[in-house]
Amino acid sequence: MKALRYYGRKDLRVEDVPPPERCAPNQVIVKISVCGVCGTDLHEYLAGPIFIPTKPDPFTGASIPQIIGHEFSGTIVAVGDDLKDYRENDRVAIQPLIVPQNDYYALRGLSHLSEKRAAVGYSWPWGGMGEYAVLNDYNIAKLPNSVSDEQGALVEPAAVAIHAVRTGGLQVGNSLLISGGGPIGALAVLSGAAAGATIFLSEPNPARRKVIESWGLCAAVLDPSTEDVPRRLRDLTEVGVDVAIECVGHERSLATCLESVKRQGVVVQIGLPTTATRIDLELLVSKAIHLRGSTCFSIHSWPEIIGLIDAGKLPVEKLISRRVTLDRAVPDAFDVLTSRENDCLKILVSPTT
Repeated sequence: MKALRYYGRKDLRVEDVPPPERCAPNQVIVKISVCGVCGTDLHEYLAGPIFIPTKPDPFTGASIPQIIGHEFSGTIVAVGDDLKDYRENDRVAIQPLIVPQNDYYALRGLSHLSEKRAAVGYSWPWGGMGEYAVLNDYNIAKLPNSVSDEQGALVEPAAVAIHAVRTGGLQVGNSLLISGGGPIGALAVLSGAAAGATIFLSEPNPARRKVIESWGLCAAVLDPSTEDVPRRLRDLTEVGVDVAIECVGHERSLATCLESVKRQGVVVQIGLPTTATRIDLELLVSKAIHLRGSTCFSIHSWPEIIGLIDAGKLPVEKLISRRVTLDRAVPDAFDVLTSRENDCLKILVSPTT
């Protein structure tokens, strides 16, 4: 089968690799339909290896070269003997975390925080940018016929955004600043709108501002390169926003969030920085700000999110900018998304034609 494998910084190769021949009793083999390129994939491409292990992962045994990709959907083509709720030809969305089933965090319903946590597309022998993948039973969730393969591939990033919104304790009628209008920021806009918030977006890229503004979900879409975002938000809300979500991983973006929330407001950090980040502790203390980190998602949230998509409350398909084939994934997806002129939100890769 063909697969896009990661060897190191700026080194992704489309190669022929052996397809899976069998799966364990609690596993399935999935023929992959479509896979999204994530911001974390781009970090690996430009500055990695970061999460992809250079020597065998102690939990999964995976290491470079790694089939990349973790936002995907597909169709089951083989089912392990112990699985009674799945059949061949079931369409599924993939929950990519590979987690222990009985460690400290798993026993408390927090598997996504496990210190042994691995992930499909990073530290598992399979990834979404190949024709087939072997997955555990807890890595799959059925898709109804009314939810497309492309929508199914966006369940994972939607789960990240929804988890961040909930980490912020957002309530109906709250005001919410999203700092960064990339894919996760855009999904946070959709998630915040579904939660009944008044939404403000800060994003310097004019193409992204235009796309998200066209959805009609934001009270204001601001350009931080030309506007004083915290001052504008105080003018618009009197005291600042209730919640701010930082989706960039940039020091200045975090500072904007801290300056923009009201006293006792909540700042959620979801963006992953690539360098050490300074923070204004005096501002944090004097405003009694609640600063919270948000990582991943509950591994059990897929049915709920699929239901929101199915009901039209979370129109994740709005993010899709283009679709490319596996053979063109590097020049037409990775290189496009990492260029200064990038105006895309989400590019989907089709491993099979």
